[in-house]
Amino acid sequence: MKLVAADIGGTHARFALAEIDAGRVVSLGEAVTLPTANFASMQTAWEEFGRQVGDLPPAAAIAIAAAIEGDEIKLTNNPWVIRPSQVNRALGLDRSVLVNDFEAVGHAVAQADDDHFVCLCGPKTSLPVEGVVSIIGPGTGLGVSYVLRSAALGPGGYHVQATEGGHSDFPPLDPIDDAILERIRLRHRRVSCERMVAGPAIVDIYEALAALEGRSVPTRTDRELWTLGLAREDSLAVAAVERFCLSLGSVAGDVALVQGGSGVVIAGGLGLRIRDTLLASGFADRFRAKGRFERMMNRMPVKLLVHPQPGLYGAAAAFAQRHPGD
Repeated sequence: MKLVAADIGGTHARFALAEIDAGRVVSLGEAVTLPTANFASMQTAWEEFGRQVGDLPPAAAIAIAAAIEGDEIKLTNNPWVIRPSQVNRALGLDRSVLVNDFEAVGHAVAQADDDHFVCLCGPKTSLPVEGVVSIIGPGTGLGVSYVLRSAALGPGGYHVQATEGGHSDFPPLDPIDDAILERIRLRHRRVSCERMVAGPAIVDIYEALAALEGRSVPTRTDRELWTLGLAREDSLAVAAVERFCLSLGSVAGDVALVQGGSGVVIAGGLGLRIRDTLLASGFADRFRAKGRFERMMNRMPVKLLVHPQPGLYGAAAAFAQRHPGD
């Protein structure tokens, strides 16, 4: 059957036509990206998508960058209010599925083909068909979830579980980590992984490294620092990006240990943006640095999800899993 896949974030709303069959995504059309600031509501953005592509099918899978709780969903950096009980009527739908955006990423990981993954470290094999695949997504925040694959769930069966693992305590490993933690602790009693391994964290890392060297640096935004660091135009920004990659490796390894992971996926737009840097960084060394479990960690495949539209694909996959007969 055909449906509309939507990925609603703070800055952009993405839409595409998708086709599902027997619990899987068969195809995903070209995405249409609309700035949320240009539309009064999800309904008016939906109507614009319809004007661009023609008649829309009466089914939708919608990923939303917010917790799917209650009947009033408010997004960060987006004034839209989405009321699940009114979605079908407002959009002219017979059926809809609403999922958290990172839960959608979990469905994308579960259903994407091998060519949508790049090996970061560990064996260059496919993700395991049985067991837990841990998913870590650095972005504006730090998403953490997992996919449980089990024959007990039927052929190709899986379960996606969203978590709040990004808010666990950050594990420092060396004196530089300690210095960064000390700086962040001046503002926050408790330093979570999200404070160290999310896009905005690059500012604290950069300023902590400057203080460590006794250097005076101009105030810069996280966007500016990522641009400077990835372009290698500022040596301190380059060092901050490397430190970020080290921290991401530490956190990813810990998440896999806690969840009993037999494979790991780094997902999200930031992960994709720093793909080449991750491969050349100390990410893999930090991922493996788990004491007596180092050999086990070395045998674990760690992948980067490179699907161009994981939110849209994952939303469609979530609908397909919930309605396998369609």
